[in-house]
Amino acid sequence: MNNISKRVIDEAEYMVNTKKTIREIAKVFNVSKSTVHIDLNRRLKNINSNIYKEVKKILNYHLEIRHIRGGESTRKKYENL
Repeated sequence: MNNISKRVIDEAEYMVNTKKTIREIAKVFNVSKSTVHIDLNRRLKNINSNIYKEVKKILNYHLEIRHIRGGESTRKKYENL
């Protein structure tokens, strides 16, 4: 297994275990969020389709609740001012 494949699997397993967002995973693995996005949406499908299905469910959930997260972040920002 090459380095990219290993990183993709590691990111996917981390997401499945922690339910973290792409941004959070990017910080942990010290790569850009674009890299994580490509890894989990394109590369993972060809490497391990079983994990891909689990990751896709988590990614879809994050898409569904992103408007709520954004609103919470904005509220917290202005509470601290």
